[in-house]
Amino acid sequence: MTWSMVTVLVVAAAAGLLRWRRPAWYWLSFGVAVATMRVLVRYTSVMDACGLTVPPARWRLALARMTGRRVPELRPPRILRLRPTRTGLMLRIKLKPGQDAFDVAAATDRLRHSFGLYGVTSREIRSGVVEIRMTGYDVLKRVQMPAKLDTRPMRVPVALREDGSVHYRDYRAVPHGLTVGATESGKSVYQRNLVAGLAAQHVALVGIDCKQGVELFPLARRFSALADDPDTALDLLEALVEHMADVYRLIRAEQRISVAVPDAEIASDIWDLPENLRPVPVVVLVDEVAELALYASKDEEKRRDRIVTALVRLAQLGRAAGIHLEICGQRFGSELGKGITMLRAQLTSRTAHRVNDESSANMAFGDIASDAVLAAIQIPAETRGLAIAGDSTGGWHRIRAPHISLREAVDICNSHAHRTPDVPALAAFRPAVTADSRARVRLTKPAPATA
Repeated sequence: MTWSMVTVLVVAAAAGLLRWRRPAWYWLSFGVAVATMRVLVRYTSVMDACGLTVPPARWRLALARMTGRRVPELRPPRILRLRPTRTGLMLRIKLKPGQDAFDVAAATDRLRHSFGLYGVTSREIRSGVVEIRMTGYDVLKRVQMPAKLDTRPMRVPVALREDGSVHYRDYRAVPHGLTVGATESGKSVYQRNLVAGLAAQHVALVGIDCKQGVELFPLARRFSALADDPDTALDLLEALVEHMADVYRLIRAEQRISVAVPDAEIASDIWDLPENLRPVPVVVLVDEVAELALYASKDEEKRRDRIVTALVRLAQLGRAAGIHLEICGQRFGSELGKGITMLRAQLTSRTAHRVNDESSANMAFGDIASDAVLAAIQIPAETRGLAIAGDSTGGWHRIRAPHISLREAVDICNSHAHRTPDVPALAAFRPAVTADSRARVRLTKPAPATA
């Protein structure tokens, strides 16, 4: 056996081992070159087989008949750019006259099989230009966020999409969000990533965790206000409504509307105010909304109505005042009582983890993207953290947040504890954090005294 054969065998074994154990390394070292050659060689025939070609122009046919040349073949879309990425390939094409972006979207599954890649998605860049993103391996199996992230104020990278791009939670573009999912579906990990991303920004975090605070109170050093029972949650939400009214009064006082003031200097929300006057934005995280909506007596029903009313007001009016809602729950439907569907209509960002029935998925996507409902109910139980993310535009993506333990989230919040703003309206709800944060509550009944 010659040295060349030994080298080939070693390289083949290394490629096979990388493909099995480290698919990202395999893609960057071997897969990207093989996939690029495969796409370039097969491009014309694949486009023809997928129905993405058009007949040649009439003048070309007439010229061929006049000169006695061979009739031109069907023309595929022109390749504008083919760029390798860390997870796959990005192919940008120019459509021919008569073609549509929906034709490419309908053929993505056939393109995936024809090019031998793991996944293919498409989106329209502008009129006549479509971008096809192809992934070389399952990027959601072992989530690795890229080193460079596009971080901006109120914009947090929380997950990775199936096409290899980063999924951001942008509160200035989409102010309110809803996250649903069954037990052990990954909602808590998604929420921890959200808190960890917001911890480094100039934002006030407000938490409502009616499970006695087991999810959010370990992160208390970075929270400006916390509530662990419905009664405290009611007082906290009503304080937020009053804080919102104070912010609007500030904006009104600083509008300075006159003929001489340019349009760009007229304030209509907190982001138009001077930085020295701008109130700190607030993100309200509700861990389990059903605990706020359920009741068992008349007094609890009155409390519940006041809570839902406050949430609806914050959802309808809070954006300009810099107040954003992030509501989580296992179910979020009309069975929670009046006002819930009104609240849901204001929650633009929708994220659904694994759900136990189709109706739960319909609560999240039934009114915005019916095809996302089927994708949500097909999430397997063994892939915790996998979710479907959509918004009111009807578009949706399959995402998965990187795993972050509670210990890691606590360390991040503690390291950014100095960034916790002091909001006077919420001072009464500021969590008291001591040096020893261990629970002092006795969970077992004492043994009865003996005579």
